[in-house]
Amino acid sequence: MEDQEKFFLDQPGWVTADRFDIQARVAGNPGKDQMRLMMRALLADRFKLAVHEEERQMSVAALTVAKEGKLGPKIQPHPAESPCPLDAAPAAMSPDPRFALLCGGMLQMPPDVAGRIRFGARNVTMAFIAKVLSGGTGSERPMVDRTGLSGNFDFTLEWTPEVRVPVKPGVEAQFDLSGPTFDEALRDQLGLKLVSQKGSVSVLVLDHVEHPTEN
Repeated sequence: MEDQEKFFLDQPGWVTADRFDIQARVAGNPGKDQMRLMMRALLADRFKLAVHEEERQMSVAALTVAKEGKLGPKIQPHPAESPCPLDAAPAAMSPDPRFALLCGGMLQMPPDVAGRIRFGARNVTMAFIAKVLSGGTGSERPMVDRTGLSGNFDFTLEWTPEVRVPVKPGVEAQFDLSGPTFDEALRDQLGLKLVSQKGSVSVLVLDHVEHPTEN
């Protein structure tokens, strides 16, 4: 389910602005798929969440290979000899120290230069990379995989955000003004680029949601 290109539409502003703490207990040792089903049931019960899926034609940012047959220095095919199951807990260290990351998921990492953002992952598909990096474009267009590359990859990506995140009072802000931008990092570090296209996208349309009631 992680690699399917699905995006939320028609959501009210508070859905992305408000924050909630959710505490729940489960019996036994449910797997990842079971946990997802239980989380959906919890959201439907407490938030009255209802969604449906549909295909829509819309403008997309297509993730493509910048130079045919060549990727950048910060991405590599996941080594076949390096076990990395998708359900594994965060690994303490991978065979390549650049990728000391969670298997099958995206994690934020300490940047090499203060004021930048750095993310990375191990053993993920290009479709997964496109989906989780979709917010980094600074655009409302969803990012979709059009690289034509199969298999799984390890990568890191570091860039300077366009929007400066405010810091706490008394904390000196550190911003890297030298770049790279998201598009520059994508090209120079991963050997990928974004192309504007029209495409069919699987979207989740929000039918109903409410603020949760008190316990």
